[in-house]
Amino acid sequence: MKRLLKTALLAKQHRILILISLFSMFFLTLASQLEIVTLGIITQKGPDFFELFAPIEGNKFQKQNHVTWDEVQDRWKELDSNNSKLVTKDDARRFLSEIKGNDLIDAVIQVVNRWIPIQTSLKALALFIVIVAIFKAIALFCQRFFARLVAIRMSRDLRQSYFEHIQSLPMLFYQKYNMGSLSSRVVGDAALVAEALNACLVNYLQTPFTVISTLTLCFYTSWQLSVILFFCLPLILIPIIFLAKRVKKISKQLQKNQESFASILLDFLGGIQTVKVFAMEDFSLKKYKEGNEKMARLEQKSARYDLSSRPIIHTIGMFCLATALLYGLYVLQMNVSEVLVYCGLLYVFYEPIKKFAEENTHIQRGIAAAERMQEVLEIKSHIHEIKAPLSMQSFKDIIEFDRVSFKYENEWIIKDISFTIKKGEVVAIVGPTGSGKSTIVQLLPRLYDVQEGEIRIDGRPISSYSQKSLRENIAFVPQKPFLFLDSVAENIAFGRPFTFQEIERAARQAHAEEFILKLEDGYQTVLLEMGKNLSGGQQQRLAIARALIKKAPILILDEATSSLDAMSEHSIKCALQELRGGMTQIIIAHRLSTIEHADKIIYIENGIKISEGSKNHLLETCPQFRQMWSILKD
Repeated sequence: MKRLLKTALLAKQHRILILISLFSMFFLTLASQLEIVTLGIITQKGPDFFELFAPIEGNKFQKQNHVTWDEVQDRWKELDSNNSKLVTKDDARRFLSEIKGNDLIDAVIQVVNRWIPIQTSLKALALFIVIVAIFKAIALFCQRFFARLVAIRMSRDLRQSYFEHIQSLPMLFYQKYNMGSLSSRVVGDAALVAEALNACLVNYLQTPFTVISTLTLCFYTSWQLSVILFFCLPLILIPIIFLAKRVKKISKQLQKNQESFASILLDFLGGIQTVKVFAMEDFSLKKYKEGNEKMARLEQKSARYDLSSRPIIHTIGMFCLATALLYGLYVLQMNVSEVLVYCGLLYVFYEPIKKFAEENTHIQRGIAAAERMQEVLEIKSHIHEIKAPLSMQSFKDIIEFDRVSFKYENEWIIKDISFTIKKGEVVAIVGPTGSGKSTIVQLLPRLYDVQEGEIRIDGRPISSYSQKSLRENIAFVPQKPFLFLDSVAENIAFGRPFTFQEIERAARQAHAEEFILKLEDGYQTVLLEMGKNLSGGQQQRLAIARALIKKAPILILDEATSSLDAMSEHSIKCALQELRGGMTQIIIAHRLSTIEHADKIIYIENGIKISEGSKNHLLETCPQFRQMWSILKD
């Protein structure tokens, strides 16, 4: 419960809405109680003849089916205290209140009569009924509207804070969690948490208020009947507690299964081409069906516990209601209006208790969802900034890797690597697949932090710079280009206020303009999800244009030309040659022709630097590079 409240109450503005929602709930309870009492006022016609003239023992009228003339004469004298030969309804009520005391209906009538004469005017009574109905309608609308508003805004803010948090986490986090899991938590879990908090407000604030206030009115009406409630409460609480434990357990299983099910769907949608080419639709359908059936079984189990709570509690409540009705009419000899009000109050009393189990299901689901969200929100990035970090304004001199080592979990990916890169140099990093080349260039912008050694830029450790300023000075072209759902121009600008002329210049440098102008709307053509309406080479050229327009002093290309045809690759090589001297380039490439003119080539194998130097130097001194060159030079 604490975790649920901690997750939900992240923003202060929620508390104001929650407070308004609480007041609406309290007013709704009062409106419901007043509505029941109004029914009693409508049905109250005063005492009947046998009740008015029945004999009295103590403070209680004795019920009987006959009245003698002597009893009538004796009672008449008590009723007509002024000897006016006339008895009014007010005289009868006053006499009954002296014997029995004022009941709840009489007390309300006396209060309301000060402003609206409902006892003597039918129009006034009708007006009072309309006022009560309007009050109930307004309270009901406000309670539902503000509860919904709390849920909407809380879901919005939870999704926002969740997204902001996961953006701050390092790359290791994304290797641990799959996309289906993260998307499920950010969309589904936020809604469940908000819904659960509303259920908490109802169950732990409105329900106690309703129960206590209504129970007080029940005791005011008849304490004898109210004793029945104490025998019924344990019968109601036992199934609620039992079902709550089952629902929470199943909710966790269901949400975990939803994650894996979403991952199955995303995997097959992402690899639909491979599925079709290999004609493996039956295989993918089988895996999907297995996940779907498992989720359906859990949903059925959850529904069984969820939907059984209200009927069980309803049955117990109706038993208590019927008992109170019979006991009040035939044992305590209460009049119809009093019994009607008491039973109505009993309904108001039991209704939130019946809903308690139903709302508790939402709470248990929300607690499970909050635990899953907090699991991510409590993850702290191991990439920390020092207090008052420096702002890296530009790259002036040298990049140094000094005995750098990095491991993922228990496996060392980079081992004791040292090299330097001077400003304006073109440095290539080559080696077999899986040798750690990409990891090296990802360490420079601090996508990961080294475990041993140090990386320095201009003599200062990169940890001394703020992450933002460090990354502002680095342009990165990854192996798999990221394109989002927007125009070509916006994909190149990537949220920066570049002019259209700058966008065009970068596109020409990346040799992307030749295909951009052939698109239906040119630079304003909206790309599909992940740029699916472009070829792999076209996507890569847009990614290169995005890097070039940034004009960062350090350019990293991680297999950036792998998807390009020979002509496009040659064009990119020419473009990079034009940048030579003005931009420091770090290039990873399998096509060695791309880096044959590099100032320095670093050969990596199994995370260890084997050799470095010019192409000719490595051909002479490094057998592994010589073998690779002979195989891949074309």
